[in-house]
Amino acid sequence: METESEPYVRLATLRQLHQVVAELNTARSLADTLQTVADGVVNGLGYELACVNLVRPDGDLVVAAFAGNPAAEALITGRVGSRDAWERRLAMGEPWGALRFISYTEGWVLDDDDVPQWYTEGPEPRFEDEWHPADRLFAPMYATGAAGGELLGVISVDRPRNGRRPGAWGREALQMYAFQAAIAISNARLRANMQRALVRLEREQQALRASEESFRQAFEYAPSGMAIAEMGGDQHGRILRTNDALCRLLGRPASAMRRYSFSDLVHPEDIGTLLRTSAEGGRAELRLARRDGTYVWVSLRNSVVADAADGPRFLLTHVEDIEDRKRRELQLAHRASHDSLTGLPNSAELRARLSARLCRRPHAGQPSAVDSLDAAYEHGFDFGRASHQQQDEGFDHHVHTIAPQGDDDVDDGTKGLAVLFCDLDGFKSINDRFGHHTGDAVLIEVARRLTSGVRDGDTVARLGGDEFVVLADGLGRADAQDLAVRLRNAIIPPIRVDGRAVRVGASFGIGWAHCGMSADEVLHSADQRMYVEKRSRAKQHRRAG
Repeated sequence: METESEPYVRLATLRQLHQVVAELNTARSLADTLQTVADGVVNGLGYELACVNLVRPDGDLVVAAFAGNPAAEALITGRVGSRDAWERRLAMGEPWGALRFISYTEGWVLDDDDVPQWYTEGPEPRFEDEWHPADRLFAPMYATGAAGGELLGVISVDRPRNGRRPGAWGREALQMYAFQAAIAISNARLRANMQRALVRLEREQQALRASEESFRQAFEYAPSGMAIAEMGGDQHGRILRTNDALCRLLGRPASAMRRYSFSDLVHPEDIGTLLRTSAEGGRAELRLARRDGTYVWVSLRNSVVADAADGPRFLLTHVEDIEDRKRRELQLAHRASHDSLTGLPNSAELRARLSARLCRRPHAGQPSAVDSLDAAYEHGFDFGRASHQQQDEGFDHHVHTIAPQGDDDVDDGTKGLAVLFCDLDGFKSINDRFGHHTGDAVLIEVARRLTSGVRDGDTVARLGGDEFVVLADGLGRADAQDLAVRLRNAIIPPIRVDGRAVRVGASFGIGWAHCGMSADEVLHSADQRMYVEKRSRAKQHRRAG
């Protein structure tokens, strides 16, 4: 039951909360607001120390305001704690509503992290709810006021003046205060941003009209690329001014840059991204052309500078070189889609490339997948009938893949996508006799010989183990058979590894891809034809013996 004193405690708490929240709204600048937040915790909510940790643009949190102890304030104000360390604290804390409490019994694991921290000296607690000097209490502040919003910062407090861990009303008061503090900080930032925007607008308009000196220096000497582009009218998108950093990045003089718009410089595949970004403002990652014809990946960030009377006037564009990051991303993507030993496309990439050429609807007049696999069925294989019930939508611009028909020995003149399944003969014995190091060297050399033996645009992939697949488009039956012979002859010569010459043979099976088949059906067909060829060659070898 509620004691007689509790209503008075609640009333006093509400009065204190009302007073400190009212003071939040009197602060004029962001710095004043942050200090008022810290002072309100100490003066109004009854804690001995309070610290406001503000999220910086890089995600880490800096001690932006402190109240309650001048010595501690001088020691930690301005120090930075990493975002990872703060996320760990908020995740491990015991939820008190939106608050997070870490008891001294658990908080010792945080003693060595990089979050600035302090302790209020005091005796060991005698009661269960008494505050321990090493207890920690955090009040996160979110942009929307709710935990799902962007984290603005964290209020951390130490030791209530009554020496007790806060009860329900004390917790609720701190939680409500953090909510109101987040609103005050967001409003202060908004006011500051609006003030900066007004100043920037004035300077940019002056720069366009009269080359105002202070803006020119800030613009010209920025460490990353900057440009001003026109909005609206016949010259929409034309670059009006660039700084030295952007000219160096693209290898173009400023006088030449004024002849272009960004749409003239962007990679053709990225033009849609550029147009959407220009219309909406915001950020995009795309490629811009250098003077030497190469392209560089950049992060392009636009700000639409508007005039209250006339509407949008021009774009202020910030261009940051992200070539190194993109190269790393492409390297990671390459590792995911290519075999780590040979550097060839792997099984997943092979199926993706093959599937991109196929649809589940056969070309008009083209036999179905089942009809084209009759030879495979004769050997006891059932690949399943392809479903042709899909709608025609989505295939209007698809160039259907067709395949030669009839007997394998007859070339009907049809050019199709040949799938050559290659299995090495004698590879297992090399692994067994000389070890995997030699086996790996053989696979690498075979991959090189296969790649050298095909045309530009053909695909050589390693399916796994000693199995390779070649995709060669635009071949007839005779062309595909000639290619298989050339590749087999390229593999047969000795391979030298550590001063030792080893040999492997190769068996090839030729399959044909056409719409109505799946990638697995195509590969299975070529695989079975390879085994038919291998059995045939083994039979001939036995007869010859």
